[in-house]
Order: sequence, then structure tokens, then C-alpha cells
Amino acid sequence: MDLAVPEQWSKATGESRLDQQWWNNFGDPVLAQLIDQGLRNNKDLRIAAARVAEARALRDFEAGEELPSLGFGAGGERARALNPFGKPYSANNAQAQFQAAYEVDVWGRLSALTKASEASLAASKANQDAVALSVAANIAATYINLRTLDARLIVARQTLVSRTSALKLAQSRRDNGDTSFLELSQSKSEYHATAQVIPQLETAIHQAEHRLAILLGQAPGPIARGKALDEIAYPELPGTGLPSELLKRRPDIAAAEDAVVASNERLSAAKAQLLPSVKLSASLGRVTSTALSGDPFTLWSLGGSILAPVFEGGRLTAQVNASVSRADQALITYEKTVLTAFGEVEDELAAIDRLAVQISEAQQQTEALTQAVRIAHSRYQAGYVSYLDEVDAQRNLFNVQQALLQLQAARLVASVNLYRALGGGWQQ
Repeated sequence: MDLAVPEQWSKATGESRLDQQWWNNFGDPVLAQLIDQGLRNNKDLRIAAARVAEARALRDFEAGEELPSLGFGAGGERARALNPFGKPYSANNAQAQFQAAYEVDVWGRLSALTKASEASLAASKANQDAVALSVAANIAATYINLRTLDARLIVARQTLVSRTSALKLAQSRRDNGDTSFLELSQSKSEYHATAQVIPQLETAIHQAEHRLAILLGQAPGPIARGKALDEIAYPELPGTGLPSELLKRRPDIAAAEDAVVASNERLSAAKAQLLPSVKLSASLGRVTSTALSGDPFTLWSLGGSILAPVFEGGRLTAQVNASVSRADQALITYEKTVLTAFGEVEDELAAIDRLAVQISEAQQQTEALTQAVRIAHSRYQAGYVSYLDEVDAQRNLFNVQQALLQLQAARLVASVNLYRALGGGWQQ
């Protein structure tokens, strides 16, 4: 395996411990409750649990193949026949027999299959943990998106109130002949532009609630809210450790590694099928017949066989070649999973770093535009400027308020994604 592991991350990392219940760091009890509910009821998690149970059963099956098989049979009959002198007679016959068979695992085929099934079971368990991490992260991200939409709706409704007041003022000034019909039309246009945003946001809120409900394993419906978007805490940057440590901290990497082990063991088993198989058998029984004095007598046998493949039409060789290809696929998948994990951590570290700068700039822009709107409105009421000046200021403020909310949400979601990229506190 030729996989270059970075010596360190390109961005600075934090010092806080990576807790398995990382969602508590956002400081929203409702979010924590929703994630707890999702981890209990999510359907993808239940499917993953069923797959673990299936893998465990297959492991038990393969392990059982290494043990001897024992069987017991019994039978009886009453028969009427002719003796050598041509006279009819009746006889009662009964027998009971134990049978045993055992394949000697000379070439390790059976043990390889058992090891493969054990690795597959480990991969299923790691995949279950990966699904749980993904469910928790998706619930957190969807909840943050929902609270963002709630905040954007509040801003839109507040802006609509301002646009309503501006429209009334423009109508009054038009009625008094203090302004042109153009300014009134512009005021109406701005009012309706804001009004149509509200149903769009309301629809998006319902859709986000429905997505969140499905993640929680319940029918679509209203979702409880906790803290407002600006009250949700930005978690401290967690300690990421060295990139090499990530290989033991992500369940998807562990699952991919176990899949490599399983595919290699199955390849060994496929190669062993090309070699002779050795089987032992034994039987022990008792037979009773009234035709033979009625006294029971014992029958037994011991045997063995060696069976070597001579001609299989290329079937066994093809199975080996297919196993080689599957082993190659598993190894490449592992390498891809590792590289993807490194990239995800780097992406989120960079996003958190840059989003903090963007949020700071957007906050300052919001403050400046809020003051500009206040001044433009006062000057418009006094008749010093046209309505266009106030319209531009209001439109710019509305846009930057919406953008700021989306930046704050992106910063929170980046923290969620960083926790997911780091494995969410999972340890192999």
C-alpha cells in the first residue's frame, strides 16, 4: 500500500477534547434531544444494525464449517417375505445410526473463510458507527438550516413592515403632489419583492422540518425549536491530532480497512480450492431384526477421501481471478476513503478560518447599512433626497442581513462537518 500521509494539517487546530457527544458544544438542549431521538429511531441506523446481525450470523456459519458434523438416523419396518424354502414369514426390523463427517482444513480454506467473515462483521460494526455519526451530523446541519430559515423569515417580515410604512408614505406624498408616480411605483415594487420572499421561506421551512422529521424516524410534521440562530454557540476548535491519527479515529476508514482484510482472506480461500480436499467420515449403528434371532448387532465404518480438482472448466481459476479483483477494489477503496478523510478535515478547517473573517466583515457592513437606511429614511421624509436613495439602502441592508445569516449558518455547519470529518470522538 503506497499511501502518503501528511505530517501535519495546513491550518492551526484547537486544543479542546473531541467528545463523542460533540453536539452538546453548540449549547442548544433541543438540538441535543433531537440527536438523541435520531440515534434511537433513525431508519438507516436500524438497517445498519440489521446488517450487523446478518454479518454475525454469517460469521457463525463459517465458524461452524470448521467443526465436525454429526448426524443421527433411526428407522424401522415390518416386512413379509419368503424364506429360502418358499415359505412366507414376517419380520420386524429396526436400526439406529450415528454419522460423523469432518473436512481436514489442510490448506486453511475454512479458517480463511472464518477470518473473512470476522473481518466482515467488524466492518459492519464500523459501518454502523459511521451511519450513527452521519445521522447525528445530518440532524445538526438540518436543524441549523431550519433555524437559519426561521431567522431569515423574521428579517423578511421585519423588512416587509418597513416596506409597508414606506409604501404608505410614498402614497401620501403622491396624493399630496410631493412626489412622482415613478417613486410610488418603485415603492410598490419593493414591497411586493419582499412580500414574495416570505412564502418562499415558509415553504423552505416546512421542507426542512420534513427532512428533519425523517432523520428522526418519525412522520413529517412540526419540529421543536431551541435557541435562535445567533444564540447557538460556535464550538471551540477541537484538537485534531496528527493526520496519521485520523486513520484510527474514523469508523468509515476502519470499515474500509476491515473490508481489505476480508477480501484478502477470501482470496486465500479461493486459492485453497485449487488444492486437494481431505475428508473423514465415520458411522456407528445398531440393527435389530426378528428374522435374525432378534438380538441387536453393531455396524460401524471409518473412512476417508481425498478429492483433487482435475478439470473444472476454468471455474476455480476464474474464482481466484475474481477474488484478486475484489481485493484490489477493497484496497483502492480504502486508499480513497483515507484521502477523502484528509481532504474533508482540511476543507472544514479552511472553511472555519475564512468564514470567521467573512462574518466579521458582514457584521460591520450590516451596521453601516443600518445607519445608512436610518439616514436615508430621515432625509427622504424631509424631502432632501429621492425615494431611490432609501430604496437602495433598504435593499442593500436586506440582502446583507440575509447573507450574514447564511454565513453564520455556514460557520456552524462547518463545525458540524469538522466533527464528522474527525470521526466524532470515535476510537477504534
